[in-house]
Amino acid sequence: MTKKIERQFAGRLLSLETGRMAKLAQGSCLVQFGDTVVLCAVTVQDNPTHLPFFPLTIEYREKSYAAGKIPGGFFKREGRPGEKEILSARMIDRPIRPLFPDGFMHETQVACFILSADQENDADVIALLGASVALNMSKVPFNTTVASVRVGRIQGNWVINPTFQQLEYSDVDIVVSGSTEAITMVEGGALEVPEAEILEGLTVAHEAIRELCEIQDDFLEDHRVPDMDWAPAEVDSDLRSKVEVLASSKVEEALAIGDKQERSQEMARVTEDVIATLIAEDEQYSEDEKDIKETIRSIEKQTMRRTILDKGVRADGRGVDDIRTITSEVGVLPRTHGSALFTRGQTQALAVVTLGTSRDEQRIDSIDSREEIKKSFMLHYNFPPFSVGEARPFRGTSRREIGHGNLAERAIQPLLPEYDDFPYTIRIVSDVLESNGSSSMATVCGSSLSLMDAGVPVKAPCAGVAMGLIKEGEDVAILTDILGLEDALGDMDFKVAGTRDGVTSIQMDIKIEGLTMDILTEALERATKGRLHILDQMGQALEAHREDLSDYAPRIVSIQVNPEKIGEIIGPKGKTIRAIQEESGASIDIDDAGIVKIAAVDGEAGERAKEMIEAIVADPEVGRIYEGPVKNTTTFGAFIEIMPGTEGLCHISELQEGRTENTEDVVKKGDIVRVKLLSIDEKGRLRLSRKAAIAEDATAVDSHEDTGSDEEEGVEG
Repeated sequence: MTKKIERQFAGRLLSLETGRMAKLAQGSCLVQFGDTVVLCAVTVQDNPTHLPFFPLTIEYREKSYAAGKIPGGFFKREGRPGEKEILSARMIDRPIRPLFPDGFMHETQVACFILSADQENDADVIALLGASVALNMSKVPFNTTVASVRVGRIQGNWVINPTFQQLEYSDVDIVVSGSTEAITMVEGGALEVPEAEILEGLTVAHEAIRELCEIQDDFLEDHRVPDMDWAPAEVDSDLRSKVEVLASSKVEEALAIGDKQERSQEMARVTEDVIATLIAEDEQYSEDEKDIKETIRSIEKQTMRRTILDKGVRADGRGVDDIRTITSEVGVLPRTHGSALFTRGQTQALAVVTLGTSRDEQRIDSIDSREEIKKSFMLHYNFPPFSVGEARPFRGTSRREIGHGNLAERAIQPLLPEYDDFPYTIRIVSDVLESNGSSSMATVCGSSLSLMDAGVPVKAPCAGVAMGLIKEGEDVAILTDILGLEDALGDMDFKVAGTRDGVTSIQMDIKIEGLTMDILTEALERATKGRLHILDQMGQALEAHREDLSDYAPRIVSIQVNPEKIGEIIGPKGKTIRAIQEESGASIDIDDAGIVKIAAVDGEAGERAKEMIEAIVADPEVGRIYEGPVKNTTTFGAFIEIMPGTEGLCHISELQEGRTENTEDVVKKGDIVRVKLLSIDEKGRLRLSRKAAIAEDATAVDSHEDTGSDEEEGVEG
């Protein structure tokens, strides 16, 4: 049965429709907001998987036809998902994953296809709305409506789902997801906005989320179906009891070990001992190894959580507000443009900056823009297996690596100088060398230090901290600078990055149904204290950016020329510009507006290229003496090139004093001569005089000699 409703939301028409497309999926919804259209379809396997985690997959795919485009490349079809698609899929996954029931292990897939893009409204927040409707109307045991909104702030006014054009004037760009009762995810950035104002934006966003949830409830009336038959995998109660007796005290002792590797090794030994003891008691327990490990993991989780709630002591012995020991080093690599090694406890990031020219910009073909997007700042995050002591194959960049890199990139982006003032393409690579929690925030800290080490004039240093949460009923503990264990077994991973003046990037993931504003407020307040402490520690290594760039970094000089002169600089088939680059050793880029960027590691090479270009684009100046080659001779004079591509006539009467019978008696083709520009007629023809130049040069010599003799007499006297 087809059903469609339309509502006004955030000043635009929002429609939800089902029953017309993708009818074989267990649930499907077509969402339209403005002229942006997204189809969301949900499918689920009837049988559970053997995997030790809930196999939920979110696929967010942009169709090029949505924006009236044909894909680039040789194959002319959509390929692997791009960075924007991966980030959008993650923003759908994170708020809905915690809302599935515990123990549900049936493979579930949510596919979101962007069918139409109006290049005004971003499809990412619309896609979660469609996914929520499709899940709730399917047989999947998912019975909570959720929604996402993007919140911006323009001239002090909060705007829900701002357009791409409005975001250019906004100092906040945050995506907030949640249910009617609580916020479940936060992701975005800001221009050094204080925490209190961030909370205000989250409150505004949650009101809009409630409105979207009410619209969903109206739409889903009479469209819900009974949940599929399923049962959580349960461990035998007798086996659980035996494992608890054997393992509880040993797990508690293992969790008191501060070092991550030693703690992990001890937990592995505890597991092996329990399995061996049970098998020795009864050989049939060898078939229950998976259940035994799961039970021990459950004991570990409960022990860690109760120790924090009851004693206020964490796995590494810290209190809830304590931050691990921090070490910051800069200039650690001799030939890079900027480098820093940031270590916090057992988490370590090596951040390296490379400065390039406009040729190094990333070019992105997006359905959200009519034109190709150029990106002059990139931050790439790498998480090699050895960072957690594992031996795994090196594959392509993971979705997690893309997400963490984007989070750190958003934190740094607002602090970079304007491109016109610092016309460099900047790439930061953060290689995580050790990881025990919050490696993305270590990346933020290391990236900030490496930029300052490179001499990039950033507005202020930037740091980040990850906050955690343990919540059991009314018992709540908020943790500062969480460990990997506290992230895995806790209820929240709340990352906040910024400067001393405010927040530049924020990300929150939770594993419970939602957070109250009181908990969010307290978490942000503690994050502020933690960030200021980290900034103090970083300042001991480097307080501000270096005054000079690295000796190995290119020097870029920008000059503005008349756009009509671009062709003269380039020359026929690029001959002129290649000659300048070969002679000077500099790299030259020119845009259509006539901005010429000259890049060279050697300052003299850049200056030489600049002089050559200025000589090409300069307009001839009457009364000035020029030097250039004779291009051609005639019976009535010689044509002389005074500037690249600019020639004038030196009449035979202007070659020398007195009468000249033959031009070639004075100058020949190829001779370099000095001439004075006498005039330019209305047709642009140049009249030159060698005779006038000789006379003027002689006058200048006489004047210099007279001055010199006076000085000599003065000295002798």
